[in-house]
Amino acid sequence: MKLIPQSPKKALKAFLKQKPLRSEIDLFKANLIILLDKINVIEKRPKDESEEHLKNDLRDFLRDTYYKESNAINTKDKKDLVIHLGKTTDSEVGVIIEAKRPTNIGEMISADNPNKKALHELILYYLDERNSAGNNQLKQLVMTNVNEWYIIDANFFDKHIYRNAQIKKLYETKVNDKKRQSFLL
Repeated sequence: MKLIPQSPKKALKAFLKQKPLRSEIDLFKANLIILLDKINVIEKRPKDESEEHLKNDLRDFLRDTYYKESNAINTKDKKDLVIHLGKTTDSEVGVIIEAKRPTNIGEMISADNPNKKALHELILYYLDERNSAGNNQLKQLVMTNVNEWYIIDANFFDKHIYRNAQIKKLYETKVNDKKRQSFLL
């Protein structure tokens, strides 16, 4: 799989006609500053703070900036974060987020090297959600280390991952063997 990076302007072209309110921009800026400050503290003490801490900070940022009134955000099973399509965690998952610490370059993908643990885990969580939970309502899949955000349309995963016979066979082997390692290697 080859990643094709897009500038924010190109990726968000469809949304350029929507004018955000000044209050929305101010809220985003304030919450982004809070998130970046928290991440800087985490990175100064890399051995003291786990990835779990980062997930909480990301959840707070997303919830307080965009989803407080409309969508539940939490972990689900082993997924780092999910954004539900409704206000409760009983509603379907619409977005799966795989979060890595900014200093964890060994597990985070890059445009030059997408074959990393972050992508492997995202594929596994996507297949779990589609197969075990029977969820056909997924919209996006996200990998982030806060500084970089890889946002993938779930339709791409449906076409290239879910319908791929080799990947499906590996996933079924993982499920049948109950061994995560055979899938991730």
